[in-house]
Amino acid sequence: MASGTASRSEDEESLAGQKRASSQALGTIPKRRSSSRFIKRKKFDDELVESSLAKSSTRAKGASGVEPGRCSGSEPSSSEKKKVSKAPSTPVPPSPAPAPGLTKRVKKSKQPLQVTKDLGRWKPADDLLLINAVLQTNDLTSVHLGVKFSCRFTLREVQERWYALLYDPVISKLACQAMRQLHPEAIAAIQSKALFSKAEEQLLSKVGSTSQPTLETFQNLLHRHPDAFYLARTAKALQTHWQLMKQYYLLEDQTVQPLPKGDQVLNFSDAEDLIDDSKLKDMRDEVLEHELTVADRRQKREIRQLEQELHKWQVLVDSITGMSSPDFDNQTLAVLRGRMVRYLMRSREITLGRATKDNQIDVDLSLEGPAWKISRKQGVIKLKNNGDFFIANEGRRPIYIDGRPVLCGSKWRLSNNSVVEIASLRFVFLINQDLIALIRAEAAKIAPQ
Repeated sequence: MASGTASRSEDEESLAGQKRASSQALGTIPKRRSSSRFIKRKKFDDELVESSLAKSSTRAKGASGVEPGRCSGSEPSSSEKKKVSKAPSTPVPPSPAPAPGLTKRVKKSKQPLQVTKDLGRWKPADDLLLINAVLQTNDLTSVHLGVKFSCRFTLREVQERWYALLYDPVISKLACQAMRQLHPEAIAAIQSKALFSKAEEQLLSKVGSTSQPTLETFQNLLHRHPDAFYLARTAKALQTHWQLMKQYYLLEDQTVQPLPKGDQVLNFSDAEDLIDDSKLKDMRDEVLEHELTVADRRQKREIRQLEQELHKWQVLVDSITGMSSPDFDNQTLAVLRGRMVRYLMRSREITLGRATKDNQIDVDLSLEGPAWKISRKQGVIKLKNNGDFFIANEGRRPIYIDGRPVLCGSKWRLSNNSVVEIASLRFVFLINQDLIALIRAEAAKIAPQ
């Protein structure tokens, strides 16, 4: 026995030596033996994700064949052999692509569903309301006046929709499909809003106005005339409509008093004349009288200040009318004309901008249009001694002269018929040529001296 075990150990050692020699000849390192068993423990969330990714990658590798990293000559382990053996040997055929005819059929079948979703302004509830109201009244004008649709429709639109539901097969089919898809509760709510027919109102008008009918009275009325009333009528609905008819004097035992003829109609002014003013109590309020006197004094002071400042105003604002009025007089140097107003320049320097409570300027551009984008002091127009007009921009936004922007701190020469644009407000600058010619002549006389 001892000799047998010794011979086996020698054979194993010789085989191990041959394996080492073959591995050294091939240039590979011998694989260290290790156990494939592992200790089971709970995995965290990130480990679960990594293990699921690893499993999916190994499945893909097993389906395709041998891993590319294992082609160096090392033998696969037993677990890898099992995975390879489990992989199918025959390739899975790809799923056949659907035929083009089938796709076309599917698209065609889906088109009507998309059309039913978009029926325009007319909803399925509106169609059902329209049908019920027409069946009750047989009058499209009454339907237009009495039915509250989801949108405000004109009488012509109501008529066109009713005729389309009657005679257009496509629209009627789509409307019927959409109405069938309504919820039963929505249908019941729509039916409860149906208008009352003339036969129903005749039966309700027979209930006396002096009597005090209860719900049982109207319930008995429903039982006695089941064919006359609409199927969705309830005793409460009949009672509410009867009260409305009583309010507007539409019952049989009610009579409306005719209006008096001639001048007997008493209006508000006649009633006011009949009041005796002497009988009215006139309570004296000292606080109110004091406030009125203070307000009167303040207004008189403002009027006096305006009268004193009247001769200082240099720019006059006139409303532009359709009549052809002269633009210039002997004191007007130039005119800044807009669509609504025109500003007369009567001094050598004027300021443009937006007038506020604390800032008073010569030309208030807010009189022409919306001026909330304009600075309080947007620019200055000056007349030089040689007769040339210049505009200087002092606001944040640019001023456009004949389409050319004039930025803040810059100035530009104004000529006759120049277009001045300030924050979407356009003006035409007109020069009084006769007066400017006189100024230039006087400047030329003074220059040689």
